[in-house]
Amino acid sequence: MLVLAVDTSTPAVTAGVVRLTESADSDAAVTTVAMRVRVDARSHAEILTPNILECLTESGITAADLDAVVVGLGPGPYTGLRVGMATAAAFGDALGAPVYGVCSLDAIAADVAEPGCLLVVTDARRREIYWARYEAGVRVGGPDVIAPAELEYGGVDAVAGSAPHAAAFGLAVRDVQAPSPAGLVAVAAADVEGRAVPGPLVPLYLRRPDAKTLDERAAAKARQ
Repeated sequence: MLVLAVDTSTPAVTAGVVRLTESADSDAAVTTVAMRVRVDARSHAEILTPNILECLTESGITAADLDAVVVGLGPGPYTGLRVGMATAAAFGDALGAPVYGVCSLDAIAADVAEPGCLLVVTDARRREIYWARYEAGVRVGGPDVIAPAELEYGGVDAVAGSAPHAAAFGLAVRDVQAPSPAGLVAVAAADVEGRAVPGPLVPLYLRRPDAKTLDERAAAKARQ
């Protein structure tokens, strides 16, 4: 199966074509066929679709050859996150292909793929982080948003994710800073392989966006 994977939950604009090889007696094999990653927190909308088209060209396939789409649902900033989700939904709709959403922090943990307790953190801005905790690859805490100083991380063996934030914890750092196409597909592999009916794409904003409606602005002004 050929799967398109995209993520815009971090400053990295990620797209890739991944081959998922089905297996009746073991985990599906995930192989990256083509990948494009560009770090630019302000240009998700301009970069993502060209990245996807380049991946298709490098893979020697057309969009019609794709069997499924996997997209990171965050947590992430509102503006960037919705670009990836809207693009994934548009490709799925045009192709009649299922679109599976996954937690982007889970994809980072899947790329680390080691036993023990792992903390994954990404930049939530406002001097906060998005975080989740994993035991042997299974999420046992989060995702949530918090100030780094308020996060309890006793018993954690290593940390991955946003490099500046990961380094601040004084733990062993795993150099996986953003979801990869293979990590995204690995998280969704059971559903993709089993051709499960995907659920709705629900973004993990974890807090309200900075932008406010006209009614919200009027209400805030009235309270002043």
